[in-house]
Amino acid sequence: MQYSASSVAVLQLSLSSDKLTESELYDYGVYRLRQQMAPVPGTLLPPPHGGKIRQIMVDIDPTKLQAMKISPLDVSNAINAQNLTLPGGTVKFGPSQYNIQMNGIPYFSKQLNDIPLRKDPNTGAIIRIRDVAQVRDGWEVQHNVVRREGQRSVLLRIMKAGNASTLAVVNAMRDTVLPISRAAAPPGMKIDELFDQSLFVKAAIKGVASEAVIAGLLTAAMILAFLASWRSTLIVAVSIPLAILSSIAILSATGETLNLMTLGGLALAVGILVDDATVTIENIHRLHHDGAELRKAVLDGAAGIALPTLVSTLAISCVFVSVEFLTGPSRFLFTPMALAVVYAMLASYVISRTLVPIFAALLLRSEEQAKKRREEAGKPPTIFERFGAKFDARFERLRNGYEKTLSGLLHSAWKVPALGGIFVLTAVLLATQVGQDFFPVIDAGEFKLHVRAPAGTRIETTERIFDQVEDTIREVVPQNERELVLDDIGIPFRYSMPFDDGSTIGPNDGQIMVALKEKHRPTAEYISRLRTVLAKRFPDVVFYFQPADMVTQILNFGLTSQIDVRITGYDQANNRVVMGKIMKDMRHVRGLVDVHLHQQLAAPALNVSIDRERAQDLNLVLNDVARSVMVSQASSNTVTPNFWPDPQMGTLYPVAVQTPQYQVNTVDDLGKLVVAGNASQVAGIPTLLRNVATIERAVAPDVISHSNIQPVLDIDASAEDRDLGSIARDIGRIVDRHKADLKPGNNIEVAGQIDSMNTSFTRLEIGLLVAAVAVYLLMVVNFQSFMDPLVVILGLPGAMCGIVLMLFVTGTTFSVPSLMGAIMSVGVASANSILLVTFAKESRAHGMNAMEAAMEAGRERLRPILMTSLAMVIGMLPMSLGLGDGGEQNAPLGRAVIGGLMIGTCTTLFVVPWLYSRLRRRESRMLEEYENVV
Repeated sequence: MQYSASSVAVLQLSLSSDKLTESELYDYGVYRLRQQMAPVPGTLLPPPHGGKIRQIMVDIDPTKLQAMKISPLDVSNAINAQNLTLPGGTVKFGPSQYNIQMNGIPYFSKQLNDIPLRKDPNTGAIIRIRDVAQVRDGWEVQHNVVRREGQRSVLLRIMKAGNASTLAVVNAMRDTVLPISRAAAPPGMKIDELFDQSLFVKAAIKGVASEAVIAGLLTAAMILAFLASWRSTLIVAVSIPLAILSSIAILSATGETLNLMTLGGLALAVGILVDDATVTIENIHRLHHDGAELRKAVLDGAAGIALPTLVSTLAISCVFVSVEFLTGPSRFLFTPMALAVVYAMLASYVISRTLVPIFAALLLRSEEQAKKRREEAGKPPTIFERFGAKFDARFERLRNGYEKTLSGLLHSAWKVPALGGIFVLTAVLLATQVGQDFFPVIDAGEFKLHVRAPAGTRIETTERIFDQVEDTIREVVPQNERELVLDDIGIPFRYSMPFDDGSTIGPNDGQIMVALKEKHRPTAEYISRLRTVLAKRFPDVVFYFQPADMVTQILNFGLTSQIDVRITGYDQANNRVVMGKIMKDMRHVRGLVDVHLHQQLAAPALNVSIDRERAQDLNLVLNDVARSVMVSQASSNTVTPNFWPDPQMGTLYPVAVQTPQYQVNTVDDLGKLVVAGNASQVAGIPTLLRNVATIERAVAPDVISHSNIQPVLDIDASAEDRDLGSIARDIGRIVDRHKADLKPGNNIEVAGQIDSMNTSFTRLEIGLLVAAVAVYLLMVVNFQSFMDPLVVILGLPGAMCGIVLMLFVTGTTFSVPSLMGAIMSVGVASANSILLVTFAKESRAHGMNAMEAAMEAGRERLRPILMTSLAMVIGMLPMSLGLGDGGEQNAPLGRAVIGGLMIGTCTTLFVVPWLYSRLRRRESRMLEEYENVV
């Protein structure tokens, strides 16, 4: 089946009671509660887990069957023939029409006991169901047990359709459905909400929103420091929420929702949204300070940078095109984030060209008039004016120092290449130590432990093992940090299986879900301790931890572990040998934990070998024998389903013919099963299974898996305390070493997060190359030159070096979020470089040579470049700390942006002018030589 995000439960409900039976709990969950929740838009409601499924049981007695010479199949056929609903048609008598109704179904289920089977050939008496079986209102054999804190319960999972909002679904359930359901529930029933994923989503959204607010305030403080004008700061501060609201409106119009990723994009955009308004305001201030009248300064200041800022905005937007090259979960997670940023930037550009100049003309004029009145009245300067004067003086000293340093670099032919080479070489060496991960690990305050007892363990024994494992969990996780322990043991009802992750494959399997309280130690710490303790206490039991939070489950794309090594092909015998070798080697890989085989290859089985010739002598065929065995041991419900409607509830319940499990305790008991009734008997002796077949103990696979039609063996594992990229390389070497052991037509592939990571990284690299070409061509059109865009492009490696350095210092790995941050920082660095090169080009047009133009551009653009970069860095500080719930996923993004801009800004201010002066000077010399030749 194809996996989708809707395969993850967003909320789970526990039904428990001290008064009601498990059957009553299940009945209420499946026939009442699900119907009440079904009208909520965007919900998927699979049948519940746990409980006992009500069923009208026809318990056959093997001894009585032998005595009456009747087979289980005979009983099933009698039920199917005499418990049914068929239309009788209609008749017309006179002026009326009558519907013909048959008494095909008894009113009380116990009346099924009276159904006749056949006549006794000796006495002529009617043999009825009650003579060989007992009909009772019971439940089918239980294969799935759910326990909440040790109490038998029923678990109802609520999923959402792919396009639905998690918050909308959960809020609708909590606010509209559940209050009514609790009020209408039978006395003594408790309906509890468990593992609510919306709480994590809400907390994460709150964290992202608070980060955005803090970033906005810090950015406003920085702008106030640079401009020393609360009115100018207000203009910039107002433009940010306007751009964000515009982006939200566009997102809504295009069918996107406000979610963790789009809000993350808006938080990411806060720093860069300052750019357009800040550059405009700063340019207006500069022109007005140089003597231009305010109206002219506003018009010229806004118009003078309209084209370069448009190119800068489009350049950053082009960089985000690389996200469109992602596939799988990465695409669905990060495309909305990229769209949020692009929409906000486009809106910011429009606002900076329209509203910002209008606000500047209004507010700065009043500021100018207020200053003039104070001077005429002889009043001292305001605190902002005094602070601005001091800041300007210190900034002028900084500008002079920068100018002196830049002059020294411009006059040197080797300093910039030498320093740049050293820096790039250092970054390349550090990049090998940073490591790679697909996505940061998120602490959602819960974990899921999978427990697999030895193959063939019956569910009753498995439940006792779970008791002991639970005791161990309670020892490791203290009570003051433990919210809930929930068991889900065995295989759920068959209609639920398409909605499950497929990890549970038998009665010896199950999951223990543990929810932690709000204040708790790191979840990873408890997981690590439990791995060690459980392995020592239960050496015969397989343990592995599955993803518990919604984001990681989606990133795993339905797999139960991060890493899945698949051996495919039809040579199963040799593939199992190779599988054993690979597992042995994988257990020695540092950082690789929970290495296990998903399939169970040696579950105990009983091989029933039917002698077809012997069966034929007894007027039997294999189908007769097999169906009798199936009816007896798996119930007639699996062969020919039959139903009885409860007259009070109107619900259809299965009628199942089956031998009670307690009556078949040995192989000999199974051999005594009657497989044929009177019609195929010889000398009046009933035909038993042992008369036509041999029964032998054997082992067989518990589950057979396929991938792209071919049989597959899955070796699953997870990473701990080591980056996924390093583990992937080790696994790759193991796989390459053992591929030669496979027979032709068989193959080994690595799936899971390793495959997703490699694919995402490769496609992002391709996307960045395409984006770089697009940005270059855009600048060629803008500059009408191939040389000037080359200067901008050559200055971008500095930002990449800064990203590597920051990730190394903070111990952060390369991941999809950090690469998103790299995209953003490269975009901002290119925007700053475009403004600087544009100013240098204008200076050359006024008669300056290349070096003078580079010096002038660096000097004049120092303030706006520093303002833009500092605004972005300060705006990313809250995100980079990753302090809130779910903050781990965006922290690498913030750190990459900060590192890229710190070094990228230095590259823009020093390397780009040097490149411009050198390349343009060389171009001028070549032009002079050409003119001399001509």
